[in-house]
Amino acid sequence: MAETLTTEARRVSAPHSTRSPHSTDPTRSARSGRSATVRDIAVVGAGAAGTLTAMRLLRNAAEHRAPACRVWLIDPAPTGLGLAFSTNEPHHLLNVPATNMSAHVDEPGHFVQWLSRHGHGDGFVPRGRYGRYLADSLDEAAALPGAPQLLRLHERVVSVGHVDGDRDDDRAAPVELTFGTGQVLSVHAVVLALGNFPPDDSWAPPALRDAVGFFPDPWVAGLSAAVGDTGDVLLVGTGLTMVDIAHTLQRPGRVVHAVSRHGLLPQRHSDPLVPPADRPDLEGPTGLAELRRAVLSHLSRCRRTHGDWRPGMDSLRADTTALWQRLSPDDQARFMREDLRHWETHRHRIPPSSAEALQAAVDAGRVSLGRGTVTQATATSDGIRVVLDDARTLSVTAVVNCTGSRTDLTRVDDPLVTSLLRSGFAQAAPLGGFRTGSSGALLPAPGRTRAPLWTLGSLRRGDLLESTAIPEIRRQADSIARTLLSPSGVAAARGHAEQGGTHRS
Repeated sequence: MAETLTTEARRVSAPHSTRSPHSTDPTRSARSGRSATVRDIAVVGAGAAGTLTAMRLLRNAAEHRAPACRVWLIDPAPTGLGLAFSTNEPHHLLNVPATNMSAHVDEPGHFVQWLSRHGHGDGFVPRGRYGRYLADSLDEAAALPGAPQLLRLHERVVSVGHVDGDRDDDRAAPVELTFGTGQVLSVHAVVLALGNFPPDDSWAPPALRDAVGFFPDPWVAGLSAAVGDTGDVLLVGTGLTMVDIAHTLQRPGRVVHAVSRHGLLPQRHSDPLVPPADRPDLEGPTGLAELRRAVLSHLSRCRRTHGDWRPGMDSLRADTTALWQRLSPDDQARFMREDLRHWETHRHRIPPSSAEALQAAVDAGRVSLGRGTVTQATATSDGIRVVLDDARTLSVTAVVNCTGSRTDLTRVDDPLVTSLLRSGFAQAAPLGGFRTGSSGALLPAPGRTRAPLWTLGSLRRGDLLESTAIPEIRRQADSIARTLLSPSGVAAARGHAEQGGTHRS
């Protein structure tokens, strides 16, 4: 029988300690001795989305004197910053200026003020610096008078299950989280902040996937050392990840080749930055074809008026999700096939300095960019011989998969995701992530019991389209925190465990 980890027996002594409590306290029943007034909320994943959620739970609870609760922040990584913001490479920059990167919806200048206090300028700052800001902001929230206790567990959650018992008992926590160690934690609500999954590598021929020099995940620790300093390198994918990895791996005497099906590169931000244009009126278009024409017309007007299409693109941000949800499922799927790559290269842009560094590397012959797909690969004594669809042959030391995070959850190799889908607690959205309600609550399979589970960030992409950037994630984190801390949210958490769900088409 799995060992049970209880909130009473496993409490961490310090409000924001990172020490795992597993080695000191005895185990007891998940519901024995539980306080009738303290509710336990687990945030699974301590990257940006999880940290923002925990932060908003702490701040909102302290500011609004919410019902007593404890916040559990659970992640196997010791740093808990996630892949994006744990990098120490100074050239890995935020793709959004610091003025738009506050952790708090109600304090837009919070990050810029933090930078100033630490002697840093704003603009496009290193991502590792933003990771330190998130960690400091979480500590700051945990120290607020009246903030709930923050308990950190360095564990991997592998499954979610219901607790058997009387649903009318307010003391009963309806959800059990099982860790990879076999221990179990019972809580009242769970927020899944799982971040991005490794890229899809199904495009790679079997011989390439089996090759020593193939790196299926570009963010694996020690990539630069593993690739080494000699021999050319092939990056598959030409998006934001490629820009960072190409900069990291380029060396004198080496060519970093980067190819993708479309060969499209991220556009650069304007310098100086230009504010968004006025929001367009897009109430008329009802289908994808009409919406395309309306958006292109708006961008053309902005180019004529402002001399730049970027203010027009940025003016769409507030309405993107509403426009997306107005499209039929067929039109949404068509957009993903035909428009997504063009949209992303214009919507998610790179800092001017990153664009200039990439162009300098291209001009110097250290980086080669273009269109292409891998059709054949053969392991050789000193690397990998790759054949592209235009018959070009490249002899490289390594091939790095930069195609972007896998979004189809039915193909994600993660025990927790697999458990959620198999149990019916969650459904995979056809175009990526989980199916969710308007608040981020997971929608269960038809006829299955709904559990008090919420999610945010990239796991809502299929339903929202725009759900991967900090401005969107911080709003979702605040919304979830307010829901879970409100009296109606507490009742909703209990109600979710008793009713089935339906999905908005």
